[in-house]
Amino acid sequence: MSATKHILAPNTPYATPYYVINGHRPGPVFMVVSGIHGNEPASIRAAQALAGKFRRRELVLAGGRLIIVPLVNQRAYRQKSRGVPDLNRTFPHVSASRAGHPLSAALFRLARQHRPTWYLDLHEANGLSQLNRKRVGQTLLVSQGTSAAAAARQIINKMNRKVGITAHRFNIKHRERSGTSRMAVQQLLGARAVTVETCWSLDFALRVKYQQQIVSHFLKRAGMIG
Repeated sequence: MSATKHILAPNTPYATPYYVINGHRPGPVFMVVSGIHGNEPASIRAAQALAGKFRRRELVLAGGRLIIVPLVNQRAYRQKSRGVPDLNRTFPHVSASRAGHPLSAALFRLARQHRPTWYLDLHEANGLSQLNRKRVGQTLLVSQGTSAAAAARQIINKMNRKVGITAHRFNIKHRERSGTSRMAVQQLLGARAVTVETCWSLDFALRVKYQQQIVSHFLKRAGMIG
């Protein structure tokens, strides 16, 4: 297994590191991004922690390629803000369209270069979906009828068996919003794409744990880790 560090959008104000981990044998390409919104720290910490575990070989990729971009929007993170403009509304909508921001353009180019089979976009949200159906905290967002939706349902079931507090359990939501990174890679690159949303009201360490567990479940499903 090899793990190398690279820079997204180098020599620009948006430069940010990402990591490419190659397994021992051929397999799927799996991409994990976080920090598209700068005020969602648990998802960022989870992605950073996972990248560190693979780089230290505490986790081993059996096959395929894993790309992790732990902190996409460095500027928004420093400002502790969602970001202006909202980067997750600036990705290409259709094949002929362009990204509406240099950073979303750079991230989409990276995805297009590697053509991920799986794509997880890690986020956080306000409000528990178990208590209010209009909220998306503790959800996996997918497009209805996709193979990603079927996988997400199975992984939610696995997660919820170990979440003791009912209000903290995960739900699946079917959502399609143009301009998001998930919809761009799903519609234009054919990836199985999922948005992960933990809830801000939960303990920080718990949110980080949930994010890492969900990514690990998807990697196992893809046959990339044991």
